[in-house]
Amino acid sequence: MTSNAPFSQAELAERLGRVVARRIGGAGEILELRRLTGGATKQTWAFSSVVDGDRRDYILQMVGELPSVDSDHPRAGMPRVAGRDETLLMLAGMSAGVPTPPVRVAFDASDGLGAGHITDFVPGETIARKLLREPEYAELRSKFAYQCGEAVGKLHRIDPASLPFLVSFGAEVQVAKYKQIYHGFGYAIPALDVAFAWAEANLPRGVPDSVVHGDFRMGNIICGPEGIRAVLDWELACVGDPIADLGWLCTNTWRFGGKHPVGGVGTREDLVAGYEAASGRKVDPAHLEFWEAWGSVKWAVMCLLKGQAHKRDASERTVEAFAIGRRMEEPLYDFYQYLTRRG
Repeated sequence: MTSNAPFSQAELAERLGRVVARRIGGAGEILELRRLTGGATKQTWAFSSVVDGDRRDYILQMVGELPSVDSDHPRAGMPRVAGRDETLLMLAGMSAGVPTPPVRVAFDASDGLGAGHITDFVPGETIARKLLREPEYAELRSKFAYQCGEAVGKLHRIDPASLPFLVSFGAEVQVAKYKQIYHGFGYAIPALDVAFAWAEANLPRGVPDSVVHGDFRMGNIICGPEGIRAVLDWELACVGDPIADLGWLCTNTWRFGGKHPVGGVGTREDLVAGYEAASGRKVDPAHLEFWEAWGSVKWAVMCLLKGQAHKRDASERTVEAFAIGRRMEEPLYDFYQYLTRRG
């Protein structure tokens, strides 16, 4: 097991049982504890327990603190939320009415499990291919864009001062950081040079900061046939331009072959209508257009970063990393299609 859980599965079940009995209810019997994901900073487990006579399903996340990185590391200064901060962020989202897996326990020192939380298990689907095409999700597709706008609008009403651990990552800082990452590889890609010149010339300015999810897109949203059930993956949250969340959702990469701009299934008009109703903010179409186009440039650099990561860390030398790295041309093509449409 990784360092954020320095005990065996049997000991984890024993500790978890005590927490469940004390803070949720029942006898604390842990049923079908199984690991879903694990990495250097986070482990996710599924389990069940009997509470008030009913068997209930839960998710356990143990969230380690972020490892330090050198100042010259490409990811230095990038948004990343971990440890107890992630739990606090999810609780803030719940309080704001954002669809979030309900947090049942936020761990403290007495729980003996480090940083993390227990949430209800939220059933549903995240795979875009199914959500875009299968008949059972037809109703979802008719509501998806508006509900996404509502969810993000509620998120953006959170007072950034209530989450002081979030880093500032507005448009100017973000563009500069991704340009630094690109230049750090030491070879010129003319298509990216043009893209960064465009971004620097078209930066939105004077936008009031808000809490930004940072990775709000198809794949990070649990859906049921009736609509959105929960927003996942809060690790990239920051304080910045709120319209960045809307633009990222509309970026062509996250349409997964769908014909429509919002996750492949919805319209910008519905997205904006839901957002304006929930947030009380007006959306300038040109503002949204910038973030949608910038999303393709950003993803191109992220592909480059992923594909070249093996030069810095051999543990990142995977087939998946190389597969993502070689797809850099696709978002760059999307960006140039945007420039062509603009004339």
